[in-house]
Amino acid sequence: SLRPSMAAMAAPPPAEPPVPPGRRRLSLPAVEPLLFLATVSLGLQGPLATQYLWDRLGAEHGYSDRNSTDSSGCGDGNATADPLRQEVEALVSHWNLYINLGGFFVSLFSVTLLGTWSDSVGRRPALILPTAGMALQTGIYLLVMYLELHVAFFLLGRILSGLTGDYNLILASCFSYVADTSERRARTFRVAILEACLGTAGMVASIGGGQWRKAQGYINPFWLAFAASLAATLYAAFFLRESVKQKKAAKLFTLRHYKAVFRLYTAPEHQSSRWKLALYSLAFFLIVTVHFGAKDIYVLYELGFPLCWASDLIGYGSAASYLAYLSSLVGLRLLQLCLEDTWVAEIGLISNIAGLVVMSLATTTALMFTGYGILFLSMAATPVIRSKLSKLVSETEQGALFASVACVEGLCSLVSTGVFNSLYPATLHFMRGFPFLFGAIILLIPAAILGWIQIWDSKHDYSHFQEASGSPTKD
Repeated sequence: SLRPSMAAMAAPPPAEPPVPPGRRRLSLPAVEPLLFLATVSLGLQGPLATQYLWDRLGAEHGYSDRNSTDSSGCGDGNATADPLRQEVEALVSHWNLYINLGGFFVSLFSVTLLGTWSDSVGRRPALILPTAGMALQTGIYLLVMYLELHVAFFLLGRILSGLTGDYNLILASCFSYVADTSERRARTFRVAILEACLGTAGMVASIGGGQWRKAQGYINPFWLAFAASLAATLYAAFFLRESVKQKKAAKLFTLRHYKAVFRLYTAPEHQSSRWKLALYSLAFFLIVTVHFGAKDIYVLYELGFPLCWASDLIGYGSAASYLAYLSSLVGLRLLQLCLEDTWVAEIGLISNIAGLVVMSLATTTALMFTGYGILFLSMAATPVIRSKLSKLVSETEQGALFASVACVEGLCSLVSTGVFNSLYPATLHFMRGFPFLFGAIILLIPAAILGWIQIWDSKHDYSHFQEASGSPTKD
């Protein structure tokens, strides 16, 4: 067994009468409301925090006319050569780098620890801790705005949230919860529903946050982010039922949790599938790295010349990027009727590549929104990969698996923040959209990986069928 060693054996829960699996699973409260609330909080904080840094640091350096750029400096050709504006852009990009590096580097270790721990003690503790941590982070952000503290306190808030697992642990625990409560055949679509929930929440937060910030400033939207995080914590604590059927007491602070994740890729019992685990994880890493990296610089790219967007257009842009989650869900469901999951993921990657190429060349608002529109299937690849990874391990290893996936996502954020936030200011002088073009080129690698695995599986199953050693299986 890959479960961590137990410090003490808890009394087993009272036996329940046998219930058909489908019926039992439907009786559990959905985890989607919790993920919706947490994503609303994160969706409000992301773009608004970047804009707050722009306004705050711009004012400190004597550049505070961002809100009037559409009628003055940014709209003309001289804005692109303004050294003070470029200095503020680079400074904001670097602070984003420091804040994201600090938070995700800490969460890289806490997610692995807490995610694997949830295989023993249940998913609810691994959902209560990170949502409470997000509420604490938002509270610190509010203090920075009320008291005009140094922006370095943003870094403190991210580190404290990272210690409790941050948003990555929420994702890992929610996907583990879905794996606990879904049938193998329906898992890809169930995972896609969960990811569509991300898009719905992000779209609501982006539209509302942009308009609200334009009307009333930063304080009130951040109060809503705090309330959403707190509501997610209360939902996990008092309304969500446990999905792990046999909970056991287990030590939290032990290296065995990390070893359980490591053994997923090295244990003899996983010998036949560990190379697939590694390749799918690599493909997932590259896709999410490009996704996070592009998302990190959307706001800066839209603030700068020649787009010069105000906060309402930035909100619409963020909403359009989140809309890809919903359109990808619909596209995935329709394409599954006639295509294997892997080929649906390939189409999603083509959509992603084409959209990023258009964005890299966008010089007008219409062209930028065209790029967002082309991304309509860009989120179809990640639910397919999550589902395929989940099917490669046993039911008792889902927490360890999604902890490793969350660890990969933490590493994605680490790498994407370092690469894209450093690449953007370095390439401003010759091509503002170069990071998008760079991301499109990187996505060719996971497209090749997924196609190769699918072709190998098809040949392998066919040869087994020819040898009459068993029927080919289909995920």
